Amino acid sequence: MKIYTKTGDKGTTSLFGGTRVPKHHIRIDSYGSVDELNSWIGLIADQVISKNIKKELHAIQKKLFIVGAILATDPKKAILKNGQERLNIQKISGLDVEFLEQAMDKMDESLPEMTHFILPGGHTTVSYCHIARTVCRRAERKTTILYENEPFEETVLTYLNRLSDYLFVLARKLTMELKVEEIKWIPEKRD
Repeated sequence: MKIYTKTGDKGTTSLFGGTRVPKHHIRIDSYGSVDELNSWIGLIADQVISKNIKKELHAIQKKLFIVGAILATDPKKAILKNGQERLNIQKISGLDVEFLEQAMDKMDESLPEMTHFILPGGHTTVSYCHIARTVCRRAERKTTILYENEPFEETVLTYLNRLSDYLFVLARKLTMELKVEEIKWIPEKRD
């Protein structure tokens, strides 16, 4: 099978179910942002970090593929004529959200209390986490627009919201593990 199909040469693409939409459609923008997020998370996992964090990140990447599949499915064609769901895959559940919450709670146990906003940076790996966090927030914003117009499983929104929090806590955890300084934002006072 060739990677190029030439079917998108005129600015449209096919959703799961066959419906063609413009490549700038909010649905494409939503799952495209999730795909970008997944790539950034892969880059974080490629860094010199603990095996446990790598394992968590790979689990998250798999969940993001599910999110992408949900977002790429035409809701009008989500159910087949025989009543079966077109997407015959596990969905995002409350347990997936709990996984992120538990991972954050565990990381938080070893982190100092946060007293100020933190500037992104300090180490390349930490910066990758912050970039992933901001891409996650964009994916969440795009996905909420889509949800307002064509609802899907609400747990997808919850998962993306919690994932951005996870990436922030991960950035703090890696800052500590990499023994770099957390750069606090302390506003300058007016004269």
